[in-house]
Amino acid sequence: MNLMMLLEMSAQGFGAETAFVNGDDALTYSELLDAAVCAGNRLRDDAAQHCAMLDVSSLAFPVGLFASACAGKPFAPLNYRLADADLRALLERISPALLVTDSERAVSIDAPPGIRAIARDDFVRAARSGDGAGTREWPMDPDDTAILLFTSGTTGTPKAAVLRQRHLVSYMFSSVEFGYAVGETALVAVPPYHIAGVVSVISSVYAGRKVVQLPNFSAQEWVRLAAHHDVTTAFLVPTMLGAINDEIEAGGGADLPHLKAISYGGGKMPGPVIERAMELLPQVEFTQAYGLTETSSTVTVLLPRHHRDAMASDDPAVRRRVTSVGQALPGVELQIRDADGKVLGPGERGEIFVRGEQVSGEYVGKGSLLDADGWFPTRDAGELDDEGFLFLEGRSDDVIVRGAENMSPGEIEDVLLRHAAVADAAVVGIPDEKWGEAVAAVVVLREGVRAGVEELQAWVKDSLRSSKVPQQITFASELPYNETGKLLRRVVRAELAG
Repeated sequence: MNLMMLLEMSAQGFGAETAFVNGDDALTYSELLDAAVCAGNRLRDDAAQHCAMLDVSSLAFPVGLFASACAGKPFAPLNYRLADADLRALLERISPALLVTDSERAVSIDAPPGIRAIARDDFVRAARSGDGAGTREWPMDPDDTAILLFTSGTTGTPKAAVLRQRHLVSYMFSSVEFGYAVGETALVAVPPYHIAGVVSVISSVYAGRKVVQLPNFSAQEWVRLAAHHDVTTAFLVPTMLGAINDEIEAGGGADLPHLKAISYGGGKMPGPVIERAMELLPQVEFTQAYGLTETSSTVTVLLPRHHRDAMASDDPAVRRRVTSVGQALPGVELQIRDADGKVLGPGERGEIFVRGEQVSGEYVGKGSLLDADGWFPTRDAGELDDEGFLFLEGRSDDVIVRGAENMSPGEIEDVLLRHAAVADAAVVGIPDEKWGEAVAAVVVLREGVRAGVEELQAWVKDSLRSSKVPQQITFASELPYNETGKLLRRVVRAELAG
C-alpha cells in the first residue's frame, strides 16, 4: 500500500484530465505522476530523511506529497505562520530534510544544520524536467510513514502525528470511490499543513477531480474563483463559510450555478451559519465532516439528506441534528466514555473514543496512544443520540463544570448566535468561589446593532436553564481563532482573567 499506487491508477485511467490548477499554471494527472516520480527519484538519492514544505498551496504541494511516497520518505508540511523560533525548533526535529518553500524564504531562512531549502518554483521546474524519471518504483510497505503533521501547538509544544501509508490508503478505500468525480472541479482553500489540506489532495486524485488551489483565503476571491472555474464542490472551515455567507449577501446573491456540494469541518459549525448557507445556496448539498489529524481525517459525516431531514422536521431531536457531525463512516466505531472509562449510553456526555483501520493515534517520540483494543482517545467531548448521531461539545477540558453540572459551551454559544444582534460568541468557564466555575461569554455584535448584557442574559434564559445563563458577558470586536477556524478558548479565558 502506497499513495503512489492511487496516483498511478488515476494517471492510467484519466491521464489527460487536469489534476491541479494554481493561477495560470496546471498539471494533468499524467504530468503529476511524471513529476512525482522524477522528484521522488531525486529525493530517494538525497541525504534528506524528510521532505518538508513551508508554503501556501501551490503545484509543489501535490508534487512534493507524492514524491515523498515515491521515495519512501515522510512528507512534513509546516505551518508557514509560525514565528521564526518555533519554526526553527520544528525543523531541528526533522533534520536532515529537503525544505520546499517560497523563493524569499529559500534564501533568507535561518535553518538549522541539515536543512536544505529550495524555492517551490525551482522544485516544480526540476520535477517537470523529466531528468531521472526513468525508474518507476516505490516501496509498498504499509507501515512506512507517509505524513508527519505537527499539531497546532496552541496548548504547548507541537506533537508530530504519524500517519502511515496504510492509514491513508485505507481511508481512501473506505470513503472515496475511484474515478467518481471525473469532470468535477473542487476549490480548496485549506492550508497544506492541515489534515484537510492533505486529504483534499489525496482524495481528489483518487476520485479524478480537478482541484483549483486558493493559496490565501478571502471570501471575495473564493466566490470569484468558484464562478470563473465552474467549481462544483469545495471544503470549508466554519469561519470561511460564515464569511462567504456575508459576501453572497453583500453582493445580492452569487452566480454559482455549477456549485452543487460543500463539505465543511475543522471546528464546530454554529447552527445559524449552516442554516443561513442552506438558504443562500439552495442548490448546494452540504456535508459535515468530523475527524482529527490522528484519524487520517474524517470519521463521521452528516450527509446532505441528514441536513434536509433536520431542517424539515418539527421534532426537536431530529432538528437538532443539523448541528451534529453525523454518523460514523463504514469501518469506524465510536464510543463515549466517562472519566473512569465506563462506556456511556445515548444522550450521556463524555470523551469521544474512535477505532478503525484509518486511525493512527501515534506520535513521534511518544508512540501509540491506542489502548489494548485499538481505541483512540480524541480528547474531544460529545454525546451520541439514539441513532448514532454525534454531537461535539468541544475539547474535554472546555466543558464547564458548575457545581455538579457539566455544561457544553457550544450549546450556549448556539443560543447567543441566534440573537439578531450577535455576530459571534465564545463561552468559557471562569473560576467561581461558590460553584467552582461560572459561565462567561465574550460577544461580538453585528455592525450598527446594539444589545445589552441583561438582554442577552434574558435571551439565553428563555431557551436554557437559568444555571446556563452567562454570569458575565463582555463585548469584543473579534474573537481569537487559529488559522483553521478553531476558536482559541484558552486565549479567551486568559483575556477574561486579565
